[in-house]
Amino acid sequence: MRAYEAMYIIDPDIDEENRQKLIERFKGIVEGKGELVKLDEWGRRRLAYPINKKNEGYYVLMNFNSDANAQIELERVFKITDGVMRYMIVKMHE
Repeated sequence: MRAYEAMYIIDPDIDEENRQKLIERFKGIVEGKGELVKLDEWGRRRLAYPINKKNEGYYVLMNFNSDANAQIELERVFKITDGVMRYMIVKMHE
């Protein structure tokens, strides 16, 4: 199993209940194929540049250990989920 870090930005216009559902969905994907080490919600922050005509986003940082399949599945779900403005998954050094 390898260590990964995933940072994603959720649309700030999504209400609290739906935002928590999204976070739980992504958390469930990781826990189903690996181990969630840390989930850190940074909250609403200003973006470096506008994305979809929005200047703010809700940042979430997730550290997890898994095989490559979890990373591939998580990336696939990020791409097709409405409300995810940007994401990045990075393999950590060993």
